[in-house]
Amino acid sequence: MDAEAETIRRILTSAGDTWAVVGLSNNESRAAYGVARVLQRFGKRVVPVHPKAETVHGEQGYASLAEIPFPVDVVDVFVNSALAGKVADEAVAIGAKAVWFQLDVIDVEAYARTREAGLDMVMDRCPAIEIPLLG
Repeated sequence: MDAEAETIRRILTSAGDTWAVVGLSNNESRAAYGVARVLQRFGKRVVPVHPKAETVHGEQGYASLAEIPFPVDVVDVFVNSALAGKVADEAVAIGAKAVWFQLDVIDVEAYARTREAGLDMVMDRCPAIEIPLLG
């Protein structure tokens, strides 16, 4: 198994089940909404992070990662690439175990910083596509 596939497997199976989904709101037409629902079906607790701090899929939302009052295992990033590095740095600051940049979210420098900080990191992939492939 290649290193990226092993990282994906580790994040999805053993990094933990509390996922902060940055960019998740009640807008059903946005990818984050559907991906969060898939994560829930696979047993993940989804914590919405969005400036509106809306409750989504039955979970209380927060305006920022720093406002979440409990540990977060994985930070799933649905913001554009220009903003993603800041979110990755915040994930490191709150003690997350892993960061997942969604499809088309790419920041090579943020990837390097996050890995250097000791977190697992996946970039330009979607957990809703990957998790059913685990078998």
